Amino acid sequence: MTRPDPFTFRRRLLAGELLCGSFMKTPSGHATEIFGDLGYDFVVIDEEHAPFDRGTIDQALVSARAAQIAGLVRVSSGTPSNLLSALDTGAIGVLVPHVASVERAREVAAACRYRSGNRGFSNSPRAGRYGGLNLSQHLDHGDAVTTVIAQIEDPSAIPLVEEIAKVDGIDALFVGRGDLAAAMGETSPECEAVRAASERVAKAAKAAGKPVMFFVGSLADASAMRALGGTGFVYSSDQGLMRQAANKALSDLRSLA
Repeated sequence: MTRPDPFTFRRRLLAGELLCGSFMKTPSGHATEIFGDLGYDFVVIDEEHAPFDRGTIDQALVSARAAQIAGLVRVSSGTPSNLLSALDTGAIGVLVPHVASVERAREVAAACRYRSGNRGFSNSPRAGRYGGLNLSQHLDHGDAVTTVIAQIEDPSAIPLVEEIAKVDGIDALFVGRGDLAAAMGETSPECEAVRAASERVAKAAKAAGKPVMFFVGSLADASAMRALGGTGFVYSSDQGLMRQAANKALSDLRSLA
């Protein structure tokens, strides 16, 4: 199967291409290999809400390289050391939760960029091809391919989202509709308040010339978010899709009784 080079993920995202991915919740590389083999554009290894540590993130990113799929990491804390760990291990990009202020967005962007920020340097990990890239090559490559996505999931971020979107070094916004719903006291991410917040985030991203991404659970959901301007979609997760398929298979088998 011919597929785009994973290192072109940032360029494709910024160009507004339709990109399809999923969350990885199981701490191994097998699911990542499957999604790569199927032709997905990216996976998001979920350190925040799944039992990944640096070792299992490393394993999943090796699988991403082998399967020629862009491997991103949703980091757990978004501290400079946490971001550096994911990027040094070879992540194409990071999804950073709870970016709720301009100051936080600037801190995240700076921690992920060399020439316009303060990312810690080492070309000895996978990101530097274990020393295969010299200092200048590593800086250029890192800044060119590293994708920084700010997750907007706090109600306090919504009034500031236009300014957050403008921060240099933030490549895209990701709408955390589930978190917004929970924080707003709603029972569904499809409620009117969350939809209004999602529309505002999408408009802010468009005004800043940046893409907006969404987590979706169905084709109808994806279609609705596409209508808002979404171009990057994280469809369910490895575990969510396995549960759906397993439930369908069980129902099919029991129909034989």
